[in-house]
Amino acid sequence: MGSRYNVGALLFTGLLFHLVYIGSVFDCYFTSPVVHGMQSHGLDSAESTRLVLIVGDGLRADLLFQKNGFPAGIPNAPEVVAPYLRSIVETRGAFGVSHTRVPTESRPGHVAIIGGMYEDVSAVTKACLPTLMIDLQGWKTNPVDFDSVFNQSSHSFSFGSPDILPMFTRGAVPGKVMEWSYDEDEEDFTKDATALDVWVFDQLQALFQNATTNATLNDQLRAPGTVFFLHLLGLDTTGHSYRPHSEEYMNNIQVVDSIVRQTERLMEQFYQDKETSYIFTADHGMSVIGNHGDGHPDNTRTPLVAWGRGIRGPLPDSSPSSHDAYSEPWGFGHLLRRDVEQADLAPLMSTLVGIGWPVNSVGVLPDVDPTKPGYLLPREGDKALAQAAQVNAKMIVEQYRVKHELKKNRTVLYTPFATLEGSGTSNRFARLSSIEQAITSEEWTTARHLSAELIRDALEGLRYLQTYERMLIRGMAIAAYTGWAAYASLFIFRPLDRYNGRSNLGALITALSGFTFSSFCILFAVQGSPWTYYLYIAFPVYFWQQFLAQVLPVLRTSGLQLKRPFRVVLYGALVITALQSMVAAYVHRSIWSVGFLIIGVAWPVWSWTKESQSRMSLPWLWTASCLVTAIFPLLSVDKTESLPTILAGGASMILAGMLFAQRIPGTVPKTLFLGQGILIALSMLVTSSSVYHLQAKLGLPLLSQVSGWIVLITASLLPFVARVRHKTIASKLLMYFLAFGPCFVILSISVEGLFYVAYSITLAAWIDVERALRGDSLDRVKKSKSVLQYKLQPDDMRIALFFLFFVQVGFFGTGNVASISSFYLSPVYRLIPVFDPFSMAALLVFKIIAPYIILSVIFAALNDALHLPPFSLFLVALTLTDGMTLTFFFNVTDTGSWLEIGQTISFFCVTSLLLLWSAGICAGGEYLMADVICLNVKASE
Repeated sequence: MGSRYNVGALLFTGLLFHLVYIGSVFDCYFTSPVVHGMQSHGLDSAESTRLVLIVGDGLRADLLFQKNGFPAGIPNAPEVVAPYLRSIVETRGAFGVSHTRVPTESRPGHVAIIGGMYEDVSAVTKACLPTLMIDLQGWKTNPVDFDSVFNQSSHSFSFGSPDILPMFTRGAVPGKVMEWSYDEDEEDFTKDATALDVWVFDQLQALFQNATTNATLNDQLRAPGTVFFLHLLGLDTTGHSYRPHSEEYMNNIQVVDSIVRQTERLMEQFYQDKETSYIFTADHGMSVIGNHGDGHPDNTRTPLVAWGRGIRGPLPDSSPSSHDAYSEPWGFGHLLRRDVEQADLAPLMSTLVGIGWPVNSVGVLPDVDPTKPGYLLPREGDKALAQAAQVNAKMIVEQYRVKHELKKNRTVLYTPFATLEGSGTSNRFARLSSIEQAITSEEWTTARHLSAELIRDALEGLRYLQTYERMLIRGMAIAAYTGWAAYASLFIFRPLDRYNGRSNLGALITALSGFTFSSFCILFAVQGSPWTYYLYIAFPVYFWQQFLAQVLPVLRTSGLQLKRPFRVVLYGALVITALQSMVAAYVHRSIWSVGFLIIGVAWPVWSWTKESQSRMSLPWLWTASCLVTAIFPLLSVDKTESLPTILAGGASMILAGMLFAQRIPGTVPKTLFLGQGILIALSMLVTSSSVYHLQAKLGLPLLSQVSGWIVLITASLLPFVARVRHKTIASKLLMYFLAFGPCFVILSISVEGLFYVAYSITLAAWIDVERALRGDSLDRVKKSKSVLQYKLQPDDMRIALFFLFFVQVGFFGTGNVASISSFYLSPVYRLIPVFDPFSMAALLVFKIIAPYIILSVIFAALNDALHLPPFSLFLVALTLTDGMTLTFFFNVTDTGSWLEIGQTISFFCVTSLLLLWSAGICAGGEYLMADVICLNVKASE
């Protein structure tokens, strides 16, 4: 029987299960937009000979267009920050907002602009899993090869960041896409980032200069269908360092505006014609705190200005107005604002230079709909617009055709998309023929109407195929997560302890499970399903087979004897309420504060006895620490760098350490604690110097950078290398608390250090509270050495919920998924001023981990204080928490606002990973506290 309840095997299975099922949300809601075997279509004529695409990385639409958009306190802030681009909008160009999708990062933004497709969200994970560098290096490589405007051009000349340019050369025709990029070390957040943008223009100038002596290059530059790409990274770097409403960001916009003017002048001087089209836009915007990546409107609204050959001039505003409260301050109320989706830019650029459209483009040319003004002013008027709309329809129908044939050939009992596969005139072939007939009859408006309708239906058909297996995956997810809860409960209630014989019923269940699994495997093999599908079905079949095979025979022989059913129902309702409250707290952070009020005030008043309180060393500390910690979730996540607050956090760490050391019985390692206090003080001194120099734009002093690294590494490693023998658990807890103090000074932007102190004190008080509540029963209980020897107590359910609460508060205490304070980059610049995504991410992750190390050692100490075996309470938590995960799984959406999409994905992934992290917390805590716990056990014996 012992082997049937191997806790190590349970934890490993849970780890593997949750990792696998994180992928299920992507298979359920997102599929790769790239299909192969497609034919590219394009127009036979071009509106211009060449195209210039200029992308201001991280540029917000409002800060480019708005008059007086920067704070009045900025010296010499102009009314119009980009006069050249504004003059284009007012006199000779078209403008609007290009709406991006999450994740609002540089890589997917450029893929949408240049490839015309919205990259599969799961592509980030697919790219990064081999290198274990999630969300960072994944942007630099291609998860899937994709076609692009550059690849379809005669030649493309690109200049800019080494993080963006290389991904458009992979898979392209050799020699067609040429790139010039600066070194990564040039992306220094402490330097003037406008130098990066000036470098780009200088290289463009040098290219034209070289063409005067290089005949081959001159021919390439003058060939029809040539594309120039200027990637201006300065705004993104400046925004991260100084935030968008800063003087530095304003100055960078002015530099970009000047580069646009100089680029157009350079083109005119070299070509001596009017055959160039220009597109100016951004890959993403930026939040007020200098971050991006989520779906906040400030990140998804980017500017679009188009002018030159083939592009219309400004039009009077429409009725009803094309403007809203967002664009009213721009001063363009008399001009039409024509918004597009970001992927629409690829077909617009392809149409302008008369090249083939990227084969995976789902963009819709703004000029397809005849009821709305577009961006084009074609040479052949309405005829060209109708032909372009026809090409657009052919491209998207072609994608639908390939995916439809693939799904039809591989799916058992396939149900086609009736709108495009019906009979008669509703068939996609007939509809394409109708468009052709309208063009032949010179019914240009009719052709555009028919094309727009077919594009709409084809996009719906693509979505139908994308979500075709959603119901199947959802069903497997329900079975898997409920099955995991049932399977984990076996290790708590252990039915085989009451029944150990063989059962025909158990054999029947095993046979049915094998048949179910085999049937699904055959189905998946016939359909050519991804290999992950086999894992998705294997887990629920195994979980339910184990649960039913052990539980049903027991129920059959002994029956179900439920004692105090009302109390059981009440406990169940409270547990469900607590879990769903934590789900709601992911969006409404104030619920975490309400949670602290409940456990810190209501719970003591309701259930604590005077006898229990008399056994507490500081009965008021629990309530006081909970009330203080409850403040932090109520604070705004949009924080500014505050040195006094950072230093207050460091001072509070030293003070809390001194007070706690005085209450430790016996002798303490004073030298160690003194050294740790000195390191915290040094971190405060180093941080003061770094913040002063960075805020004064003096650069990061080498001494401050080196000192910061030395203090951080020394403080973090000291607990693991110091040969100090702790005689009490409290002494070792204090050592770990002080060890991560410098981390929360050097890497803090505001109140994180204060939160760390309040959170740690609350956890320490938790031990005292639980020990007092168990009371005299602890003296009669000998600590179980194995979790299988321990008998569950009703109060263990509450302690497990407290543990889950503290696990998540450690992550959300000072932020949320969309804008967590731990993800501010400003503190990282104190150690790494040059762009290095992997190292920067490592520091941010280290800062996130630090509170959990405190939680891990506290939880190990709590287990020891209550005479519980390791992982006993965690088993209860494992049984409960997938109720949260399953809720988040069904809350995931791929429709609605980009903010909703991004948050629902993040919530599900974070919840799953936090559950996995909890296992590590328990294991790590037991390991870190093993020596003093053993001493404590021996002393008690």
